[in-house]
Amino acid sequence: MDTMRERFITVTSRLLDEDPRLALVLAEISMDGFRPAQERHPDRVINVGIREQLLVGVGGGLALTGLRPVLHTFASFLVERPFEQVKLDFGHQGTGGVLVSASASYDWPAGGFTHMAPGDVALLDTLDGWTVHVPGHPDEAEALLRHAYAAGDDRVYVRLSQQSNAAPRPLGDLRFQTVREGRAGVVLAVGPLLDNVLAATEGLDVTVLYAATVRPFDDAALRAAAGRAAADVVLVEPYLAGTSAAAAGQALADVPHRVLPLGVGRAELRRYGTIDEHTAAHGLDAGSLRERITGFLR
Repeated sequence: MDTMRERFITVTSRLLDEDPRLALVLAEISMDGFRPAQERHPDRVINVGIREQLLVGVGGGLALTGLRPVLHTFASFLVERPFEQVKLDFGHQGTGGVLVSASASYDWPAGGFTHMAPGDVALLDTLDGWTVHVPGHPDEAEALLRHAYAAGDDRVYVRLSQQSNAAPRPLGDLRFQTVREGRAGVVLAVGPLLDNVLAATEGLDVTVLYAATVRPFDDAALRAAAGRAAADVVLVEPYLAGTSAAAAGQALADVPHRVLPLGVGRAELRRYGTIDEHTAAHGLDAGSLRERITGFLR
């Protein structure tokens, strides 16, 4: 199976041939994969080098000309490093575009903390009007990328990861999906953590919701699930723990409830290790999740 990033290269290269409004801006990352597309469309595949602030500035400028810019690099260099440009060149200017990240929270442990971005979604939450997709499988990544590219002039962030669930979910209208129903509580699994959540909750009397699109937050789906079960909600997110706690609280503002936010911790893990070891260290493996979820619901 290809990775989400490989699928991004394949799908975007094909759509650059089909859609003259689409433009791609890179900062060296993934440039080799896009070399054939650049040869076919040198005016719409632009590599600015390792200049991430310029990456976003060029994308914002292309949007002002009527193009649909797609900006791509590692999440730490796409959201965190050029955050002021994201805020001004897209939000303040009222332009639209698609930010497509790679490397997620800790997908390249050997790269160290400079290449990790567990706070990216929380940072974008400080801005207005961003749609945030967190696919859990390469097929979902393709569907969400196609949706983002065709989304008029909206501002969209697509968070790609090396981690993946074994099988894709049909995304339909992008709302939260009910994967399993129960009465003792609600567990919301985001993107590539669904398989771990399903393994962790096997045999438990809980409702499991799945989200591949986390912003806008699906208030109605969470309220409906909490109405059918105890209003005890566990959020399992592949980025900074607590990122969606405020959104969940707002969705259940008129319902007595409890929320347990699980995700990547704030402490920096200074040993490289593997992706699986980082997942376990943050308590997001199936065994740790089961212990934390059952302890909360008890």
